Amino acid sequence: FVSSKKQNKKPPKLQVGKRQPHFGSCIRYKCGLINTIQDVLRQRPNWVEVKDDEEWDFNWCDVGWLRENFDHTYMEEHVRINHFRNHYELTRKNLMVKNLKRYQKNLERDFGRTEAARCDFFPSTFALPSEYHLFVEEFNRSPGSTWIMKPVSKSQGKGIFLFRKLKQIMDWKKVDSSRSEEQKDVENYVAQRYIENPYLINGRKFDLRVYVLVTSYVPLKVWLYRDGFARFSSTRFSLTTIDDKYMHLTNVSVQKTAPDYNPEKGCKWQMQQLRRYLTAKHGREMIETLFKEMDNIFVRSLQSVQKVIINDKHCIELYGYDILLDQNLKPWLIEVNASPSHTHSSQEDYDMKYRLLEDTLNVVDMEGRLTGKEKRVGGYDLMWNNGPVYREDVNLQTFGSLCFTANTHLGCVNDREKQLCQLLKPFPPQRKL
Repeated sequence: FVSSKKQNKKPPKLQVGKRQPHFGSCIRYKCGLINTIQDVLRQRPNWVEVKDDEEWDFNWCDVGWLRENFDHTYMEEHVRINHFRNHYELTRKNLMVKNLKRYQKNLERDFGRTEAARCDFFPSTFALPSEYHLFVEEFNRSPGSTWIMKPVSKSQGKGIFLFRKLKQIMDWKKVDSSRSEEQKDVENYVAQRYIENPYLINGRKFDLRVYVLVTSYVPLKVWLYRDGFARFSSTRFSLTTIDDKYMHLTNVSVQKTAPDYNPEKGCKWQMQQLRRYLTAKHGREMIETLFKEMDNIFVRSLQSVQKVIINDKHCIELYGYDILLDQNLKPWLIEVNASPSHTHSSQEDYDMKYRLLEDTLNVVDMEGRLTGKEKRVGGYDLMWNNGPVYREDVNLQTFGSLCFTANTHLGCVNDREKQLCQLLKPFPPQRKL
């Protein structure tokens, strides 16, 4: 008999979570971020933080840790981590568009143009420098239109600029050609047609941050959070100038540097406030249609990467979707974030993000308090479970008709405390270590 250790010539993987936690035992966690998630984890009953070299059951890591350690870590059955191995297939701007274009093309081939048209929710986008010539062809078809350049893997508005003249891109391309190969890999860009007719409130542009939790890609299981927010620019919108970042970029990290930024007032509306405003102005039916179109964006974008994401039962992913509305109330997918900011800009913002992260842990259910058949957990509603999920109050006799309503409540009342009290057993008393 030869032990498995002697047979294995490769370096051993780091093993985590050697014991299976059970109801009432402590959950050992690691957290690589210092913001709201740290507060949520520390205040969770029976959860204990461990050091870097200690075993853990749950790990809320940044993507840098994932990249360096995931392939060298063996995880027991119950262990969970907050990213999929190649999450970037959806969260890098160039790969997101690549996957969406392929998915749309496959839909047209298999089901026709009508079905493919349901993916018409992202602006015309080209990866640079690899698709530079394709971009130039498209650019020349509509001279004078506005385009926006974005680094494929940066966030918080870094490196973004608007342009209308090809010379600006030619200048950028010359600079790009002088970079080293290592720099080029970091500085790849996308050129995206700018939405020139955004929906405005009080003359100001805004976009939406929506939270979508994926607990499995095979089968696809998707939860939509009821809360979210709209992020407003501090300057009234106009196309007469394209150089004012406070006018065109709604990122909070950009807006809080504006000369007239008021930290107490902030630049956000909660999703419920926005939905009430839009409903009062345009009527319930039109806004219901708008939110259904956003549901379509969430599901289709995830389906576009379903076959390329490395599914792993240990992984979850909390995505931050950025959606822009145009003046016709058409929603556009701008980008998807793998690490949406949990840093707060106000007390209201902190409270919302705290509830979001707390409910994320409730869905992950390390304590084993759920049955696995829930359609709602706190502020999360199950919107897709290997197929669309419908509200329980729908008459089953209407199956196949338009009366079937999706189980989504974005921007609706979030009575999560009441729902959690009805759903979950109380936490067991905390044991002393």
